[in-house]
Order: sequence, then structure tokens, then C-alpha cells
Amino acid sequence: MGIVYACVAPHGSEVISELAGDKLEAFSETRRGMENLAEQMKKHSPHTIIIATPHGLRLDHTIGVVTTEYSEGSLKERGKTVKARFKCDRKLAQKILQEARKAWLPVVGANYGTSEGPASCMQMDWGTLIPLWFFGARERSKPRIVIVTPSREIPLTQMVDFGKTIAEVAEASVRKVAFVASADQGHAHDKEGPYGFNPASKEYDELVVRVVKENNLKQLLSLDPQFVEEAKPDSLWQIAILAGLLEKVSMKGSLVSYQAPTYFGLLCASFERSSK
Repeated sequence: MGIVYACVAPHGSEVISELAGDKLEAFSETRRGMENLAEQMKKHSPHTIIIATPHGLRLDHTIGVVTTEYSEGSLKERGKTVKARFKCDRKLAQKILQEARKAWLPVVGANYGTSEGPASCMQMDWGTLIPLWFFGARERSKPRIVIVTPSREIPLTQMVDFGKTIAEVAEASVRKVAFVASADQGHAHDKEGPYGFNPASKEYDELVVRVVKENNLKQLLSLDPQFVEEAKPDSLWQIAILAGLLEKVSMKGSLVSYQAPTYFGLLCASFERSSK
């Protein structure tokens, strides 16, 4: 078993039809991209989805690994609400935590509520819920999940090493595992947006599109921190984890879609194992 699929998936709420309101058409390209990713993932039938989100636990200088039995959440936009609840793969999460500690990475396990049972349940953030809405939330038989939360205060090299650890643990498991880098791109595409306008967002997004096409995500790891700050992405840290995973598992990337219909960029990219 091991890693059977990976992807970069955006988490703008308008991608979900029920939440899009008058932006339904504006986000249609990305919505089709997400449906494409969902079809590809379903083809591989993963038992567990590991998802790296930038909007969950924000732990200072520390990577979080959620070890609860469940995660659930809801998202309300424009008078409409969507909900999701998943059972977590605690065994895989605890193994990732154990091996990351052995590698001297700054990680912590996070349970919530009770030590076990239905009340051991972590609040699901939108960076987790929105991709999972497409990747099984509405199905009767859902995959289990592992939620991990990167840290922006530690070197990107440690995020890469964490990705390597995830790959090694998944490859040694008896389960089929998919990895999702939940990521929106530059957030300064529109002067009317909350971060204003900065041309660095367009430049950053064009670079991410290029490295996906070239199957060389590691090019992003040497970006100048000031440029990253100006571009305002929330993708770099999750993509760094994916880059580490790809060092251990040979996969070929392909661009599925990219658009910037509002102040932030949305990119869908698929990674499938290379033929031996």
C-alpha cells in the first residue's frame, strides 16, 4: 500500500456550489478542477486522506498532528450551510507523530474533548472542510483522515523533512493513503481585496503553475521571504510538505486548473505515481 495519490487543492468557499451565491460562474473553472481531482482520487480508493491545512491549529514554531477520533465542522456563507464529519485515522496520525519526533522535528499531537470516543473531536477548519467536501464528505462510506498543520515560523526545510516522514510512514502502512495540500495562492490580486494589490501575487502564482508543470516543486523553497510576504500566499508551507513527500515517492504532477477570479489565486494540481 502507501501513497496512491496527492494533490494541491484550493479552499475558497465559493468553489462549493451551495456557498457560491452570485459567484457560482466566476469560480466554475476551479469547481470543475476540484471535481476532476475528486474523480482521480476516487479512482485510487484511498483508505485515508492526510490533509495539510493552513487554517487549523496555529501553533507557534510547531507542526500540529491532530490525534482526535473525529473531526467535524460547518461553513456558512450567503445564508447557506454545509457540514462535514469524518472519522480520523488515529493509528496513522500517532505513527506520523512518533516518527517526526524521532527525526527531531518540532511536532505536537493535538487531541480535544475526551481522550477517545465521539467527543474526541477536533473542530474542522475551512481549509480542511472545503477540499474534503469534494473528497468524500457527502459519501456514505468515507475515507478516514489525518489533519496536519504546518508552521510558518520554522525553516521550510523542516516542512520538507516532515513531508518525507509522512511518506515513509504511509509507505510502511497497510493502508492506501492520499495526501492533500490545501492551499490558496497569492492573496493580493485585487486592490479592493483585504490585502490590497501587489504584483508579487501574480508573479508567485505564475511560478507555482510553472513548477507544477515542470514537476519541480522544490524551486519554491528558495524564494525570498520578502517576496513571499508581498505575494501573500497561504500555499508555500503545505507545498513544502508535498515536496518532501515527492522526494520519497516518485510522482508526476499535472496542472488541472488555475484562475484568480477574486483577490486570491486558486490552483488545482494532481500527482500520480510514476510508472515503474
